Amino acid sequence: MPDQMPFKTFRPVLCLNRSWAVFLLVLGLMQQLGCRGGDGGKDPLVVYSTHGKELLSEFEAGFERDHANVDVRWLDMGSQDVLDRVRSEKENPQADVWWGAPSTLFQQAEKEGLLQAYRPTWVSEVTAEARSAGDFWYGTYETPEVIAYNSAALKPEEAPQDWDDLLDPKWQNKIILRDPLASGTMRTIFCAMILRSYQTAGSPEAGFEWLKKLDANTKDYVANLTLLSQKLARQEGLITVWNMPDIELQRAQYNYPLAYVIPKSGTPVVTDGIALLSQASHVDTAKKFYEHVTSKQSIVLAAKKFYRIPCRTDIPNQELPDWIRQTPIRTMPVDWKMLEEKSNEWMKRWDSQIRNKGRL
Repeated sequence: MPDQMPFKTFRPVLCLNRSWAVFLLVLGLMQQLGCRGGDGGKDPLVVYSTHGKELLSEFEAGFERDHANVDVRWLDMGSQDVLDRVRSEKENPQADVWWGAPSTLFQQAEKEGLLQAYRPTWVSEVTAEARSAGDFWYGTYETPEVIAYNSAALKPEEAPQDWDDLLDPKWQNKIILRDPLASGTMRTIFCAMILRSYQTAGSPEAGFEWLKKLDANTKDYVANLTLLSQKLARQEGLITVWNMPDIELQRAQYNYPLAYVIPKSGTPVVTDGIALLSQASHVDTAKKFYEHVTSKQSIVLAAKKFYRIPCRTDIPNQELPDWIRQTPIRTMPVDWKMLEEKSNEWMKRWDSQIRNKGRL
């Protein structure tokens, strides 16, 4: 690793254990924030995000173009990693804006006093379900979860068509998943699978049995989306579960042979949010950035270039790409309150009792 890796593209390779990975993340940020003042006297703005280097680079450049005195510095990581990091920095905040994660994680952060209230100018353009009642976070994008596959190896009709199809023994060692402990997307999918049976049985046991069978078919749990996409493209695995916008982006940006199926029985649709962090050092600039990336113009750009579905209800249909209007998505009913309350407990149980225990 070079001595001074550029902060804006700092994407650590999480190849050892989680403690070492967290150490690398903290070291990278401390080096950049401690050793590098505002570039050319510019005011720094630190953003923690899950949105990937492509989208972040685009909006960084756009904001800096309109605000020449600001140096945007972003760190891209998994959404659970963002929450864990913000928790660890509560007494010594390092970032100003948290942009990107399921609303359930923002709800946890709100309860723990990690966010500060801010009412954006477009407050009336989102539903009550897509915002904090106390203005601590607001939804930006709606993100459906999908079953993705290598389209060079499988025809559309050969790919799993629904969640339970993933448990078919023919997919043994053909599934590669993002490590759910660091990923809000994977936590949402796993918890949604538990909640499917919980609603009728009043117990998570059937859901954990489902996860055991999925683990038996899973070849590997990888650290990030880059590794996941590369392994699928190389046919080290053929199938994964992930969110629709990222699969579209990986296919478009890197020409990976990826396609996806929206599960027939329905899929969790996650509200992806944004918030100002408690005790942010650059509040006024953070509010400007918040408004910039959630403006109508930015929302339309994100839809057209990065396959993001807007939460805002005031975006005219004719300004959005055809795929948003033409892609039928059956939403799975999810008890988001229970998911937020039980997520950590269920993921700890999965990690200790199920991970890597079902393989032959």
